[in-house]
Amino acid sequence: MTRSNKALLLFSGGQDSATCLAWALSRFDHVETIGFHYGQRHDVEMTCRSAIRRLIPGLKPEWKGKLGEDHILDLSVLGQMSETALTRDVEIEMNEDGLPNTFVPGRNLVFLTFAGALAYRRGITTLIGGMCEADFSGYPDCHKETLDAQMNALSLGLAKPMALETPLMFLSKAAAWELCEDLGGEALVEVVNRQTHSCYKGDHETLNEWGYGCAECPACELRAAGWQTYKANHEDLTSK
Repeated sequence: MTRSNKALLLFSGGQDSATCLAWALSRFDHVETIGFHYGQRHDVEMTCRSAIRRLIPGLKPEWKGKLGEDHILDLSVLGQMSETALTRDVEIEMNEDGLPNTFVPGRNLVFLTFAGALAYRRGITTLIGGMCEADFSGYPDCHKETLDAQMNALSLGLAKPMALETPLMFLSKAAAWELCEDLGGEALVEVVNRQTHSCYKGDHETLNEWGYGCAECPACELRAAGWQTYKANHEDLTSK
């Protein structure tokens, strides 16, 4: 059911946020997007955003006219503060604390703070993010408990109730592909597969069955495994 209100989507150009864009267009009358340059090693994801924004609204008649402005913020200071494999050209590995060295401390908290401030100015009270705690790289700022606390702080600090929708929070990567198909059929799956970027190493030249990427970093491994399970499930259904 379409709601008569607006939403601001945290839109990176990756698989999850592209799926969330389709989800948002199916539920809100007006959807704006926000992206962040933060010194990420895989900044190529930002170049994917325009094509995705152009293609997805055209997949369904009811989605046309709903996509509003795109906002790009420079948060390079976050990259300058971070000694991580996402902001430095170093090998991806696990830290002694059990977290991968691709974890950028405070990233989602900073993103939500700036998105909330922009939403406040734009008259928007709902944010949408592709965070997930079911099938992810282990980042603590993807946990629902963390995000709920941050949104509570935003609501108090802005003196206005602010909500965060996370449609992928409890979905596996395979289930995320299923949601993608449910939302927009094979056409949407094709756009997400071919137009989005997930690879932490920024490889957008090597085309795999599941999309572009190095096939070695954690993001590629998650995406590939999810795709393979999704395709296997489809083969099981068609063989019955």
